[in-house]
Amino acid sequence: MINTQDLIWQSLDQARNVPDTVMHWLDDNQSLTAKLKNKFDDFSVNVLLQTQHEPHQNETELLGFKGDSIIREVELLGNSQVMVFARSVIPITNDTKDLLMIGSRPLGEVLFNDPTITRGPLQITHTGSTWGRRSAFTIGTTKLLVNEFFLRRLYA
Repeated sequence: MINTQDLIWQSLDQARNVPDTVMHWLDDNQSLTAKLKNKFDDFSVNVLLQTQHEPHQNETELLGFKGDSIIREVELLGNSQVMVFARSVIPITNDTKDLLMIGSRPLGEVLFNDPTITRGPLQITHTGSTWGRRSAFTIGTTKLLVNEFFLRRLYA
């Protein structure tokens, strides 16, 4: 797991010194789930945490939502190895109630298969050799946040 509380995020177009092999993963408006399924014969999701909790301050500021949300942290595995750590913040509203029942299904699979859900601009960060991105998705009038951190073995 990655501590996402104190990271500094910047817009993708302000990014400097990002290796091309990493940018290939960061700058992509398609479903990460679909991309990983294409790359690996065996893809799975390991749910680490799914609980009701108040998000970090930087997350509530981006979402414009204060209060309890569902915090979902998962590992995305390719060929039984962790390739991506993801943390999602899903405010509890009528717009998001169906998302709370997805179990071990990838959230991206749901988000990218519904044409009424829109994605906001990407922001990126890095901590050590781990690069991450985040974006807000809008369902009805509710924004939810998806953070994805690409572990080095994915692009090395």
